Amino acid sequence: MGLDEWLAFGAAMVLVAIVAVRLSYRLGLPSLLAYLGLGLLLGEAGPVGIHFDDAQLAQTLGLTALVIILIEGGLTTDWRHMRGGVPAAMSLAVVGTTVSIGIVAASAHYLLGADWRIALLLGAVLAPTDSAAVFSVLRRLPLPPRLAGMLEAESGFNDAPVVILVVMLSTTSHGGSGVGSLLAVLGYELAVGGVVGLLIGWGGAWVLRKVALPASGLYPLAVMSLGFGAYGSAAMLHASGFLACYLAALVLGNSGLPHRPATLGFAEGVAWLAQIGLFIMLGLLASPSELPGQLVFGVVAGLILSFVARPVSVLIATFGFKVSWREKAFLSWAGLRGAVPIIFATVPMTHDIPGSDAMFSAVFIIVVIFTLVQGPTLPFLAKRLRITEEGQPADLGVEAAPLEALKADLLQISIPHGSRLAGVEIFELRLPKGAQITMVLREIVGTGGMPEKHSFVPGDHTVLQGGDSLLVVTTAADRDEAEKRLRAVSRQGKLAGWFGEHGD
Repeated sequence: MGLDEWLAFGAAMVLVAIVAVRLSYRLGLPSLLAYLGLGLLLGEAGPVGIHFDDAQLAQTLGLTALVIILIEGGLTTDWRHMRGGVPAAMSLAVVGTTVSIGIVAASAHYLLGADWRIALLLGAVLAPTDSAAVFSVLRRLPLPPRLAGMLEAESGFNDAPVVILVVMLSTTSHGGSGVGSLLAVLGYELAVGGVVGLLIGWGGAWVLRKVALPASGLYPLAVMSLGFGAYGSAAMLHASGFLACYLAALVLGNSGLPHRPATLGFAEGVAWLAQIGLFIMLGLLASPSELPGQLVFGVVAGLILSFVARPVSVLIATFGFKVSWREKAFLSWAGLRGAVPIIFATVPMTHDIPGSDAMFSAVFIIVVIFTLVQGPTLPFLAKRLRITEEGQPADLGVEAAPLEALKADLLQISIPHGSRLAGVEIFELRLPKGAQITMVLREIVGTGGMPEKHSFVPGDHTVLQGGDSLLVVTTAADRDEAEKRLRAVSRQGKLAGWFGEHGD
């Protein structure tokens, strides 16, 4: 096919994948299953018959897509919700991952007859939870912020140590490395990668807040470039680029950047495109003719992973943390696997490790079957364990546009339905003297009974409603205080200060 045909074909595939998102959303499934299935249909055994077997290219494109997904995950993670679960998440990412690798590797060797190298590689590639799968399923559940933050942080942190281990196990020059050498390499890569990510995140946020760019569309490009810059900078220092880009995005996403909703929308769109391309490509890479031969191996390994390795690793990793047995049960079942294990399984293939092709097929089977089982059952399990928090007031969406010459900011506030800002009069907000609500956009019933958007200048006694959009003009000096007051009222109402809520 020529360029024109490929562009038309690619556009059609993206549109089909977007429609598949709606279907998977309604079924409670991670969208990766639809994309993997689409890739299999397009592959060598499908009606289109596209032949794709370049594991090196798949690995390169897959790791690039994973960087984009991690950046989007960091940008959209709320640090206030995640903060309380970070220590436990770090333990899950390091201690839990180690325990899981050991159990799966020992089982694959002694029960399934795999040699130790393949057994260790299988344990390693299956150990990390997948950020795309976790974000797509769990963010639809009304989980306690600490528990949701714990799962999101774990999925963001555990890729870094695992990819280091997989590369070392796949590289013959490291075949004789001892435990001490492995720990030294892991420690260096994680420590330096973390420092690089935090420095680029803090520095980038400071610059973007100080410099007013001439177009709002430049902010998303700058933020994504900083995320990729963090990855590349860490990689050049032989450190963990995955950890660096995730931490940089986490800092940037929680720094009150100008045009934040536009940036998050752009990042989400790019991440969706990366997921679509990634999973279709992995579906193309899989050979349907080889999958049946690894079905028994894959199912047994998946059962061990889901019902032994994951629960035991959660119990050990969360020991000493204030995690209830209900939360531990949910954590054990919510360790969703997705594209990450399949991407990591391509690494030994590029180094011609004996048995790596069969391992790739087994990993593919595990991801498809157990994601199909776990994804739809998570809402039911969360309700049965009584860990959901229905009816939580939604937080504010705030977009800021800098007016550099006037030393002022424009804030656009979207009041979600269920926010405690609804029913509050303007004067009861008690905004700082340098901040003023200048416009309200409200949906009203227009002529013919059709809803219409109506904007008006509010007075002191205007009562706010859910669904309103507010335009707030504030001096640069009072912007933070104004945002904090609005957040505080949205969470605890007009008496937020009495409840110790200050919008931090």
